[in-house]
Amino acid sequence: MSIHIKSEALNSSEEAITMNREDPFSGAWRLNPEKSHFDPNHRVSSGTMRWERTADGYVMKAEGIHDGHLVQERPATFVLDGKEHAASGQPGIMAAASSLAPNVIEVEGRKAGRVVRKGSYVVSEDGTTLTATMAGTDVQQRSFQTVVVWDRQ
Repeated sequence: MSIHIKSEALNSSEEAITMNREDPFSGAWRLNPEKSHFDPNHRVSSGTMRWERTADGYVMKAEGIHDGHLVQERPATFVLDGKEHAASGQPGIMAAASSLAPNVIEVEGRKAGRVVRKGSYVVSEDGTTLTATMAGTDVQQRSFQTVVVWDRQ
């Protein structure tokens, strides 16, 4: 009986790996702070991120620990059509996202026609690492540049 349970667990893992190869972003990711390069104003000590596929792109939810406090980001919606859409929870920000390859998403945020944020999300060829590179101006009007590395959970 335990062999049967182990076999089911292996099949589930194999199915998850197959699903992730078909859709490299979907699933849960854990922050790898040792491989990440944070802007001094945007430094977290731990975090998790979850990507869910939608009909026209993705919804990404993230949370982390910053200065000992839990910070939950607003869910980010990525409509992968290259057109501007209102960024939820960010008044006046229009966001455009596109997929240059199955494992690459490019994003750009504009406010009053001016680019205020730009970045990319890239999943490694083996599907185990997601690197988010972002630069721009935050809500406090401070410039920032970060490279955040996430490991698949």
